[in-house]
Amino acid sequence: MKLPKIKWTKLAIFGGIGMALGYAYYFFIGCNSGACPLTSNPFITSGYGLGAGLLLGFDVEKNLKVDDE
Repeated sequence: MKLPKIKWTKLAIFGGIGMALGYAYYFFIGCNSGACPLTSNPFITSGYGLGAGLLLGFDVEKNLKVDDE
């Protein structure tokens, strides 16, 4: 099974946008005191943004077989 090159490009673009938005969330909204474990570290928020971007960019194709009986 060979995946098309455009699929990986789309995933890379969505992942990069997600990482940028995760870092922007840390920069503008994240807490400075360090009491919030998710928003006080730029690597964690960028990772969550990457995961969200990959989930949104992933194509789900359902191959449903319909029996005509």
